Amino acid sequence: MRLVDRLSFVDMALFQPLQLGALTLKNRVLMAPLTRCRATQDTHVPTELMVSHYAQRASAGLIIAEATMVAPKQSAFWTEPGIYSTEQIAGWKRVTDAVHAKGGLIALQIWHGGRACHPLNSGGEQPVAPSAIRITRHCPPDFNSTGEKVDYVEPRALTDDEIPSIIALFVQGAKNAIAAGFDAVEIHGANGYLIDEFWRSSSNQRTSGPYSGATVETRARFMLDTVKAVAAAIGKDRVGVRLSPLNSFNDQKDSDPIALLRYTLPQLNELGIAFVHMMRGDFFQAQTGDVITPTRELFKGVLITNMFYEVDEAEAAVAASQVDAVAFGTKFIANPDLPERIRAKASLNPQRPEFFYSKGAEGYTDYPTLE
Repeated sequence: MRLVDRLSFVDMALFQPLQLGALTLKNRVLMAPLTRCRATQDTHVPTELMVSHYAQRASAGLIIAEATMVAPKQSAFWTEPGIYSTEQIAGWKRVTDAVHAKGGLIALQIWHGGRACHPLNSGGEQPVAPSAIRITRHCPPDFNSTGEKVDYVEPRALTDDEIPSIIALFVQGAKNAIAAGFDAVEIHGANGYLIDEFWRSSSNQRTSGPYSGATVETRARFMLDTVKAVAAAIGKDRVGVRLSPLNSFNDQKDSDPIALLRYTLPQLNELGIAFVHMMRGDFFQAQTGDVITPTRELFKGVLITNMFYEVDEAEAAVAASQVDAVAFGTKFIANPDLPERIRAKASLNPQRPEFFYSKGAEGYTDYPTLE
């Protein structure tokens, strides 16, 4: 008999409230940030489809909304949303109002795509990165304006003098998120985008300066400087960071991911942020290992984890205090009422991956809920 069959939902660890910084979550079934490519082309403004999509999922303990651009002309997905213009702030305000009207909480993942951005999506702008190292995989058809598989381009290495202006973009993005009604922000430090590119050794091969690739301490500095500045701007109790020390997505790898955690997590602890959102594995299994145990040991705030959790496994992990909450990704795509389905021990809707990155309502707002 499955664990969830033996427990009533009132006994389940997943349905205990959780204090996450300034927020009190009604449950620990969180919605992971999921790029869905439904914002407007060129202007990157959230649409009415996005309002419906997020409002449908307001029963999550916390929605963490998708990767959202802090800078213009730095697009990795062609139709992802932004948070740098007044139109984008207004679009997101419609989303947050709809989620709050249904009793939900919602955070925004603020993000810079780094070398994963493409000139086809960015007015010809060359992407920036810590080092001039190109992603060897292709930019998928769904993520560029040609509709074809195209090569990524070699990025331009940022100078040390430019980095404060990038940090300022994250700070302004966080302020704009709060102005748009978000309850918190998650700084995207994962999956081979700009912050992660500085953090990991395969993409940061700078040979000198405060952000060089030579040591764990200098590789972590850009992330820590960004987190510190954002926390100072909007309050540390409304800030989290997402990490993926094992994930090889976008050509990422680190020579010693556990050593990276053992340096970075105590520093994040000192900054007093609300949560760390840890991706526990690698999409492609190029690197394996246990990153949850050292994170639980070293980080004193709330630990959220995700990547391919089944409900039983998530319940067991939270019940054993291995983690504080689990963020579900594709299960929340196909099941807008995922917490209710878990409570009712109901079957889950099948996913339709062919619509994950399409532009319309199909596979986005048309998944059925329970009667």
